Amino acid sequence: MKASIRLLLAALFALTLSGCIESSAPILADAEPVFGKHLRLAIYSLRKGFAHEPGKVTFNWNGALYARASGALRDVAAFSAHPFENGDYIIQAVPARRTAATEYALLHRLAEGVFLVIPIDENDADDPTRAAYCKTAGSSRCRIETRAQLFAFARATAARQKDEGGLVLRLPDAPERPAHRKRR
Repeated sequence: MKASIRLLLAALFALTLSGCIESSAPILADAEPVFGKHLRLAIYSLRKGFAHEPGKVTFNWNGALYARASGALRDVAAFSAHPFENGDYIIQAVPARRTAATEYALLHRLAEGVFLVIPIDENDADDPTRAAYCKTAGSSRCRIETRAQLFAFARATAARQKDEGGLVLRLPDAPERPAHRKRR
């Protein structure tokens, strides 16, 4: 895997890593606003136990996805979060460029408002799974097409219990401002 991770979605999705799975279009449908209608995040990439590359990003629920409204992660237009196993979520990242692939990560809650994001990595699966499910049409990355394939790789990545990827902190919806006294 590459040493650097793009700034929830470089951090959240850690999406430029080789070995990560991708699809030509989103696989998971029927997303819900599981984090509310507005989402403000502080994001960091994690390497060797340290947080790097801080950034902030805001997303708004558009009825189908969390669409990027401002801040970091210009390569990600939107994402959806889908309940998975053991309280985790699968993050499905929709790229800003139409020619780019949809990418996937696991979102694991560490504490209230604190999440670890781990790219779903084909290298976490065994050889038979990779041989059966990875299509590499013109790409060195593993291209999948079905929910079953996605879940097989997600289970393999979850079983590895990785501690590198991205750290995401949920921020209050509105910046907190100190109360000012009125002058008389």
